[in-house]
Amino acid sequence: MEKCDCGCGRASNTSQGMIQVVGTGPGNLDYLTPAAEKALLAADVVVGYRTYLDLIPGLLQGKEVISSSMLQEVDRCTRAFELAESGRRVVMVSGGDPGIYAMAGLIYEIAVEKNSSIPISVIPGLAAVNSCAARLGAPLMHDFATISLSDLLTPMEMIERRLHAAASADFVIALYNPKSKKRTEHIKKAREILLQYRKGSTPVGIVSAAMRDDEVVTLTDLASMLDADITMQSTVIIGNSTTFSWRGHMITPRGYRDKYSL
Repeated sequence: MEKCDCGCGRASNTSQGMIQVVGTGPGNLDYLTPAAEKALLAADVVVGYRTYLDLIPGLLQGKEVISSSMLQEVDRCTRAFELAESGRRVVMVSGGDPGIYAMAGLIYEIAVEKNSSIPISVIPGLAAVNSCAARLGAPLMHDFATISLSDLLTPMEMIERRLHAAASADFVIALYNPKSKKRTEHIKKAREILLQYRKGSTPVGIVSAAMRDDEVVTLTDLASMLDADITMQSTVIIGNSTTFSWRGHMITPRGYRDKYSL
């Protein structure tokens, strides 16, 4: 047994295939972790959603690359196991962090179903909520919840329950997958629910394509947020009762002012 050189710190049998689930962050190589880069460079095969792979072409040179479109996640993961079982070193790419609405969970679910002995490791990446928060200032300085508005795998009734629960508990709320070309009403419903618990003046930050060349950052409020351009590439962060705006930034106090002299 040798120490794995993927950056995960685990031991691995180098003669056996393996799967590394690698987060590439926002897609800007400046924000790719060294461990993720090392894993990609050492891979035999890189598997992923085509849009995410298109952001890292320089790290795919000389690799076998298997890409596919949205809604083909199960096929990608199944193929990753087939390749690893043949002795290949496979990297499954996830944008952002692979453990947040991404591929790590599905890889492990399939491993359980197959009772697979293939070694699996997860290499984290900068999540969308982190990238977007950085562009907005400091909106996540207190307790927050992330909620996906996609009802592809989660019933809308459950999403609405979670929105009510998070809003009533005064969490800062980050909305993933807020809107698509076909799914346009969910963001309206989310805003309707939030307005039951928060003022229309509550700061809202919307960041699309964070840290990429086509990045768009919008600071607005709950009353006006639907006037902004919101897409599947956006993350929407809604402040809590103490969040405020200052010089184009969104700030949620942690409570230092109440305890210390600033």
